[in-house]
Amino acid sequence: MSGRPVIVRTLDVGGDKSLPYIDLPAEANPYLGVRAIRLSQRRPDLLLVQLRAVLRAGSPEMTKIMFPMIANLDEVQFGRAILEQAHQELKNEGLEHAWPVETGIMVETPAAALLAPVLAPHVDFFSVGTNDLTQYTLAAERGNPELARYSDGLHPAVLQLIHQVVRAAQPHGKWVGVCGEVAGDPVAVAVLVGLGVRELSMSPGSIPKVKEIIGQFRMDAAESLALRALQADSALAVRALAQTFLDKVGSNKRD
Repeated sequence: MSGRPVIVRTLDVGGDKSLPYIDLPAEANPYLGVRAIRLSQRRPDLLLVQLRAVLRAGSPEMTKIMFPMIANLDEVQFGRAILEQAHQELKNEGLEHAWPVETGIMVETPAAALLAPVLAPHVDFFSVGTNDLTQYTLAAERGNPELARYSDGLHPAVLQLIHQVVRAAQPHGKWVGVCGEVAGDPVAVAVLVGLGVRELSMSPGSIPKVKEIIGQFRMDAAESLALRALQADSALAVRALAQTFLDKVGSNKRD
């Protein structure tokens, strides 16, 4: 990566993701079941192997690790404890490895967003996974085509949770990123930046357009837009506000 930072998410299977060599239990609702950090707690041996590999492959300045599907502080403490174990083992074995490394969490559950003030002292950053956060907040499985209209990360309830995370992170000097489809959505960019999000994770093809948009608006204008979005009554209303803002920004550039 030529000196660029690399964030590695620890084992994140379950729900709609499976691995042939892990015997996951049959569950009536796997999205709410044994997945991600919950599976790692049941198979700490798998997590330990992964963390050892990440530390051996990385450099202290550029390597960051994040734990997915966090809902409680004890899950963060568990992940950090296994990471410390991996470090001590490698140190005792005389194997070169990255240390210390920054650790963060995925905010995919409403619980993690609401507990952000409690979690902030224990993490270096937050990454909001809007795909899962949206489905859990609106109680609508994202893979169900009948519920597609609920799968919009610009829903005011989701934005309120993102705002909660940002407000909790700022006093501790921690940054907040967003990943998921909304992070690469040109209409959503100004709203997210206005909320205080400082990293957007998206597919490479979306980067040029998003960078162009960010270069066109003032931060105070984005913050004003975000406040109006938080007070909206639906995702459609937020999108209308954001599209009007985007059209105005584009018009000013042409003028």
